[in-house]
Amino acid sequence: MTKQIKCPQPSHLLRRFWENATGFWGKRGTRLSWVLSGILLLTILLNLATSYGMNVWTRGIFDGLQEKDSHTVLSLALVYLPLLAASVVFGVLQVYARMTTQRRWREWLTNQLVNRWLKNGRYYHLNLVSGGPGNPEYRVADDIRIATESPVDFATGMITAVLSATTFIVILWTIGGTLTIQFSGMAVTIPGFLVVAAVIYAVAASGSMVLIGRRFIAVSENKNQAEAEYRYVLTRLRENGESIALLQGEDEERNGVDKSLKMVLRAWRDICIQTMRTTIVSQTSSYIAPVLPIILCAPKFLDGTMTLGEVMQAASAFTIVQAAFNWLVDNYPRLADWTASARRVALLQMSLDELERAEIGRVGRINRCERKGAALRLRNLSVTLDDRTLVTGAEVVIMPGEKVLVTGESGSGKSTLVRALAGLWPWGGGEIEMPAGAKLSVLPQRAYVPSGTLRRAANYPEAADSRSVEEIANVLKKVGLGHLIEHLDEERPWDQILSGGEKQRLAFARVFLCRPDIILLDEATAALDSQSEDRLMELLSQEFKQATVVSVGHRSELEALHGRKIVLQRGRRGAKLVSDVYRNPKPILPRERPSMGLLSLWNSSLARRTFRQAEPASRM
Repeated sequence: MTKQIKCPQPSHLLRRFWENATGFWGKRGTRLSWVLSGILLLTILLNLATSYGMNVWTRGIFDGLQEKDSHTVLSLALVYLPLLAASVVFGVLQVYARMTTQRRWREWLTNQLVNRWLKNGRYYHLNLVSGGPGNPEYRVADDIRIATESPVDFATGMITAVLSATTFIVILWTIGGTLTIQFSGMAVTIPGFLVVAAVIYAVAASGSMVLIGRRFIAVSENKNQAEAEYRYVLTRLRENGESIALLQGEDEERNGVDKSLKMVLRAWRDICIQTMRTTIVSQTSSYIAPVLPIILCAPKFLDGTMTLGEVMQAASAFTIVQAAFNWLVDNYPRLADWTASARRVALLQMSLDELERAEIGRVGRINRCERKGAALRLRNLSVTLDDRTLVTGAEVVIMPGEKVLVTGESGSGKSTLVRALAGLWPWGGGEIEMPAGAKLSVLPQRAYVPSGTLRRAANYPEAADSRSVEEIANVLKKVGLGHLIEHLDEERPWDQILSGGEKQRLAFARVFLCRPDIILLDEATAALDSQSEDRLMELLSQEFKQATVVSVGHRSELEALHGRKIVLQRGRRGAKLVSDVYRNPKPILPRERPSMGLLSLWNSSLARRTFRQAEPASRM
């Protein structure tokens, strides 16, 4: 039974994200992380110093204007230039430290996650488990970017806000002093009235933002998921362009694209509504904050207890304090977007955690052993998917050098059995034994052609330059791809250019280059004509006399190319091996094979009778 992944609580997701992400500053990280963090903190302090200098400068210049002191105004005008230069330099340094920290953190976290994702075929297993995270590539490419960029911005903004609020509250308290209000014959004195006003205003603004934008996180998460699904639909359309074009499925594909786009637009509509609501608070705050301190200071300025410079300094300090207090108001939409992305990254991390625990626990998994003797030995092997058993109770011994054909009706579990033998399908029970150090290669029906040069495609999964051009050229000639030799170092979309048969020939070329001990063919010649199939199987037999070959196929002609045939029969409790026949493979001779007509029908009928009459072999 495959592992079913349950979606944890949102708080658990955020905690899981931080447990892994903060490792950048731990033992698994680098010293550079602390160096960059120190530089970032230093630039914050230097920028705060320049802000304080600007605030003091504002008081001096306006006092000079009020007193009509030209000497003071001129002197302060000259002082402003170095203050401005220092502010620009420190701002640039802060941007460098901040963005470099974000870039390095993203690189570290991406490497950590991708290493776990690609290990032991987990990128493949995530597609099989129930409740697994969708679109992991989007989470790696986009969500990690948001999840690492925003926290650095938030940390920078929060530290700046706290230090600014602390510094300029002192200025507000000192400049504003107390305010006495006559109310119904009573005098009410408010000490530090500007500070009190700033706190009250900030609490009201932040509370309004939290109340109005409480659904922002859920809406952002839905938007990210819709975007990922839309990108996936478009990617599948591009990758399967030839099949869609041949079937003239453009209208149906357009329906799928339109449906996915509607989900994206609906999600963006929800984002728009939430943004409009939060804009009411942020826009109102941006207009009130600069005016409110001037109105509050007006009585003291009019009665002569406060100078114009003090009023402007107080207004500047009030704006800075208000910006610090309203940090949540200004960053709530980004905070919501970060929370959604961090949850998506954490869900991928926790899904990989589940797969790792399953690998260690071995619960409900096929046990793989290394023993001498047989090339492949299956002991009570069962292959499962969720609550279904695909293959059950398989007992097979395949010796080195044997050429075995596995047949059975469609859906009987042949391809699943091949994936279990290759180690790609871990769920089930029983054992699979192989010799220690045996090299195994799998040729699927749909041969994979990576991007890049044809030379890279031929050497895949090894490096493009792992073999010489001459060696690759000789192999391409053998498999019938000699016409492509002159294009080996050309970068083209070979996956789109090559035909299905050419891709399968290329897959055989890889086998001839890497020289495995065990070769698994899953409909690997389905796109080839009979003569080409005979030729490749003859090459395989000649080149790999000591290698073990296990083929899965439906063509009756394949029976003559193998010395043994195993038949899988589907049942309610999973497919079983009902026949294991040993035969002498016939020599492969060039011939014309009828594709239609009475002779083909007679051969197929005879083959079916032979399969039904075959007795189970003693080595099952």
